[in-house]
Amino acid sequence: MEYENAAGRIYDIQGYAVHDGPGIRTTVYTKGCPLSCLWCHSPESPSFEFQMGYLPLKCLGVDLCENTCIKACDQGALYAGEPEEAMDGSGLIRKVRIDRSKCNECQKCAEVCINKALYTAGWDTDVDEVYERLMKDVPFFKNGGGVTISGGEAMSQFPFTYNLAKRLKDSGIHICLDTTGFANTEQFRQIIPYVDLFLYDLKQMDSDMHKKLTGVPNEKILENARFIAANGGKLQVRYPVIPRLNDSEENMHATAKFCKELGDAVTLVQLLPYHHLGTSKYERLGRKYKMHRWSPPSEEFMQKALEIFKSYDLPCQLH
Repeated sequence: MEYENAAGRIYDIQGYAVHDGPGIRTTVYTKGCPLSCLWCHSPESPSFEFQMGYLPLKCLGVDLCENTCIKACDQGALYAGEPEEAMDGSGLIRKVRIDRSKCNECQKCAEVCINKALYTAGWDTDVDEVYERLMKDVPFFKNGGGVTISGGEAMSQFPFTYNLAKRLKDSGIHICLDTTGFANTEQFRQIIPYVDLFLYDLKQMDSDMHKKLTGVPNEKILENARFIAANGGKLQVRYPVIPRLNDSEENMHATAKFCKELGDAVTLVQLLPYHHLGTSKYERLGRKYKMHRWSPPSEEFMQKALEIFKSYDLPCQLH
């Protein structure tokens, strides 16, 4: 099958993924997303640009590396912190600190950091390079597993996503595409033959509220879900349950009714309880997580939500 070795920008490839579709999978995470969901737990994903991250635990101390990172920064954004005890008890060290107001994300410090305490979130690649990496995991694709292309929004890098799916399909690998559905319908028409299962997000049925929560209205998302269903695609719908934002009975009934209207194309509806496990990722990128004080829904509430979806005779489960 002919394909184009299209360029792409990704921020992670995770093996042994068991929550991104059936079986054991490897997930490719692309950078960039047109949505800006308030609860997003992957701050590396919305931006198409590289981002500078910092893991203080990995910093060996600026004196050991002779201030290499500080010298590399021509914006004056890096400086030595106050002395603190090294984790191995070897004495006092001064870890690098970042003035994010001066940082221009140039990545020069990450390029010279010897222990990768300073790192770049994201890298440029292409279909062939990612394909070769994924082939190493084929022996682990058990129980109907395979590859999931995720994001961000993978459809925002359509040439890369489309051609990667084509090449994987030609190798007989099961392919999932994790998508918000916010993309050109023609692009979905092109990619349907190469995707075995769409992991499809439905967040809020009221379009005005959807725009407040995610930055975009939902008409295109619903239209594309109908299009995929009508053109032979299979959907595993994912509904994140966010307290006080989309967890009303009215919204859950509307979502369940919509899923039912899609017919047999919906293989499963997953209810995903909100969590704030991504808070530390925001800290690494020097960003504040707006919903850090939000509490996850209770197990009792999730069971009630599950019953609402079950009442529509839908195949559903708690994630």
